[in-house]
Amino acid sequence: MKRFATRKLLLLLTSVMLWQAATATQLLAQDWEQVMAAPGVTGYETAPGGIIDLLHQKLKEQSPQTDNLGNIWVTLGQGAPHRLFVAPMDVPGYVVSRITADGYLRVQRLPQRSPHESFDALWFAQPVVIFTREGKRVPGVVAATSVHLQPGRREAPHMNHPDDMFIDIGAASESEARQAGVDVLDPVALSDEINRMGALSGALAGNGVGDRFGAVTLLDLLAHVDAAHLKGTLTVAFVTQQWLGSRGFERLLNEIHADELVYVGRFWPRRGAAAELPALKAAARAVPGNGVLIASAEPEKPLDGLPAEIRQMSAEGKLSTTVEYSAPIPRGGYAKAHELPSRFAHVGIPIAWPVTPAEFVMEHDLADLQELLRRYVSGAVPERPTSGMPRSQPGNSRSRPEQAPPVTMIVQELVETYGVSGHEEAVRNKVAWLLPPWAKPVTDKAGNLILHLGVAVGSAPAGKPVPRIAVVAHMDEIGYIVRKIRDDGRLEVEVLGGGNEQYFAGHAMLVHSANGDHAAVMELPAGWDAPNFVWPQEGPKGEAIAPVDAGARSREEAEKLGIRVGDTITIPKKFRQLAGTRANARSFDDRNGCAALIAAAWALGPQVKGRDVTLVWSTEEEVGLFGANHFAEDAAAAGRVPDYVFAVDTFVSADSPLELDRFAGAQLGKGFVVRAIDNSNIVRRDLVARVVSLAQVHGIPVQYGVTGGGNDGSVFTRFGSVDVPLAWPLRYAHSPAEVIDTRDLEALARIVTVIAQNW
Repeated sequence: MKRFATRKLLLLLTSVMLWQAATATQLLAQDWEQVMAAPGVTGYETAPGGIIDLLHQKLKEQSPQTDNLGNIWVTLGQGAPHRLFVAPMDVPGYVVSRITADGYLRVQRLPQRSPHESFDALWFAQPVVIFTREGKRVPGVVAATSVHLQPGRREAPHMNHPDDMFIDIGAASESEARQAGVDVLDPVALSDEINRMGALSGALAGNGVGDRFGAVTLLDLLAHVDAAHLKGTLTVAFVTQQWLGSRGFERLLNEIHADELVYVGRFWPRRGAAAELPALKAAARAVPGNGVLIASAEPEKPLDGLPAEIRQMSAEGKLSTTVEYSAPIPRGGYAKAHELPSRFAHVGIPIAWPVTPAEFVMEHDLADLQELLRRYVSGAVPERPTSGMPRSQPGNSRSRPEQAPPVTMIVQELVETYGVSGHEEAVRNKVAWLLPPWAKPVTDKAGNLILHLGVAVGSAPAGKPVPRIAVVAHMDEIGYIVRKIRDDGRLEVEVLGGGNEQYFAGHAMLVHSANGDHAAVMELPAGWDAPNFVWPQEGPKGEAIAPVDAGARSREEAEKLGIRVGDTITIPKKFRQLAGTRANARSFDDRNGCAALIAAAWALGPQVKGRDVTLVWSTEEEVGLFGANHFAEDAAAAGRVPDYVFAVDTFVSADSPLELDRFAGAQLGKGFVVRAIDNSNIVRRDLVARVVSLAQVHGIPVQYGVTGGGNDGSVFTRFGSVDVPLAWPLRYAHSPAEVIDTRDLEALARIVTVIAQNW
């Protein structure tokens, strides 16, 4: 009986310990997600709903104090020694400096001095958020050049300086921008929906990681410290404006006079005399996975004082630590810096790709840092597991639509589905799911999805020829494919489709494997942080300009994650409603076309009297029109060459502050576009006029013009078909910043329906 009771007690204790470990894991994950998502651009940490509001909420039970710069601190215990732990809370960003007459926002950096040479370049074509005085989050994008419009251009913008930066929130005028709530002095940050990655394999990644790991660490410390057993006084502080001469830190040092100071934050590179650089470059730099960093004031100088004591404590706790050189914390600015206590230590963890949207830290480094600080304050404590951030899995949770959905809902479903060239299965399944229940599409050997409407094949009445029409839109999007897994676990990838890789390198990626999506980053090219760096336009033999890091440190680790040669890679994407009828997402090219065909199928129904219409959702357009070519060859072999092909694809528009208005002048919100001339086709003017006339008769807004790129219909002309491409105007093509006007999409869906009924 006694043995049974003892066993029962052990089981109970084990359950309690497991529950505590799970709770700790959940707290870390929750703290990390919330702290990373909270806005806090330098100098604007007080923005409503921002990082200061979050910290006040988390610390409210511990009676936090604050000052007029927004610093927050909690003091526990009493007497000597007085130990002060400090972490910064702000991240670099921009502030609205002007609103133009046509509704774009001009910006200036915060801090005004660039953190590194490529800081501005990494913001172009990226989704952003503007934080208004009223606490509203206004989505936008940083304008960028469209790759289709650059060939032959003499002086394209370099996209590496605020002089070329325009924020597009979807407004068409200054008054519309102000109606959206935006004003001068509103801070601008990268969108956490797109640029905050969550969990890499064993890592925590995304924009602002290097500025916020210290705050998460100190929240952890406060959650575990037992004030009743403290020796002396402990103050834990979160400070503002680290990127502006550490003004919050300096203000705190005038308020709190501690015996010991531990600063928890990123290590700083030396921007000093050229004579110092060779020694610094020769020194080995810590990388994520090396454990806790303890700062040395000079390269290779032995530690003494408090840093040496912290290192000894880490050794006793069997925690990984590395001594690393760090330049002094930038302090003072225009004022004299406050003297630091003699017992001062700067600790942190290694950061990959610092101060970029791709920066990341390893979870176990963070756990070691948290363990070390808890030991330093309270003595040995149980080791805490890492967060194990959950990763979302794709899939449909809703029932198939029974009635025609709005075309904007259709396109949202499509753009949030991934499918690079040659790997369109998920998109094809989504298209079939969105079609009317009566639709019975077939898939050919090239992966094209085909739906025939109207008269049955071969059943047209004698002497009454039925015009044979094909309407084609492509399902694929640009991306990458894994061609090799290196011994060090990094992925060599090949480009699928054309794009400016400046928009992708140094940003979040997704590796699509058989067992789910894995967060990753595309590394930056060599020299990315050097003066006068020029972005390479492409890698050797179709390779990307840099490898992709999914967090694995060997080929075996990558394979354990389920990553294989042949897996595809894209960047994260989301449909985001902008001001008015504008929207942002990546892969509107050509999910808009796919959506227009789906909407037309609902509108037309299964019987299109006296017509012979085939809707085709094609594959591999971005890498050579392969799917359309296969369908054209099959049609020719079967004696069913379409009389007319209407290829539905993007009209890459110069409706942008970075493009010339010499051509591609279709405007967003003015209707669909007859793509009269592109690189692959020229439409007869009488046919352009015929489409325009049909549109006008049916009250559909229409435009026509000249743009770049090719279209699926061009591969049919060798068999005798006439190619009449239809399109919609798109800003910032082939980038994360793509912007449409949903009114143009609605017009496009309507003209496809009208042509199917009347051509």
